[in-house]
Amino acid sequence: MLSQLRPALVLLTVLTAITGLAYPLAVTGLAGLIFPARAAGSLIERDGHVVGSSLIGQNFTGATYFHGRPSATSAADPADPAKTVPAPYNASNSAGSNLGPTSAALAERVRGDRDALQAENPGHPVPVDLVTTSGSGLDPDISPDAALFQVPRVAKARNLPEDQVRRLVAEQTEGRTLGLLGETRVNVLALNLALDGLGAR
Repeated sequence: MLSQLRPALVLLTVLTAITGLAYPLAVTGLAGLIFPARAAGSLIERDGHVVGSSLIGQNFTGATYFHGRPSATSAADPADPAKTVPAPYNASNSAGSNLGPTSAALAERVRGDRDALQAENPGHPVPVDLVTTSGSGLDPDISPDAALFQVPRVAKARNLPEDQVRRLVAEQTEGRTLGLLGETRVNVLALNLALDGLGAR
């Protein structure tokens, strides 16, 4: 029995050391050397303070800022831990809403968001990513169409010419990775920081 147990324990110890210690440390160290900013969470600083990450969306709600995709993430209800409450962009609880295309609650929420956005910019179709959540609930990017749709509201709230805000959106638009992967996108945090920087120019 001991002759069978000893090789199993040795193998368990060796594989634990390789896959649980050596490999993660090597990958973390290599990532830190090759991509130091990304390995540290792609944090964005402003005036020496971390204001967010380019990888995780934030809940911008004011009229003076561009808004990201809706987020379906939640957190424990402080009043009753057995229940949850909406907590947009909660990185500790990344998930979609699990509401399917036949869900009445989803259809009602999308309709309400669409109507509110349509009132904000009448006569223009509402981009789909402004009324639908992503699978993670943390999407930091929106489509260029979604950013341009919001230009009239942001320009009016900031008392800026719309053309100037449109140029800023164009400057912040990123193409496909390597020209092939993903979609053309605008990082909402980077766009809003650039927007704040307009007054400092």
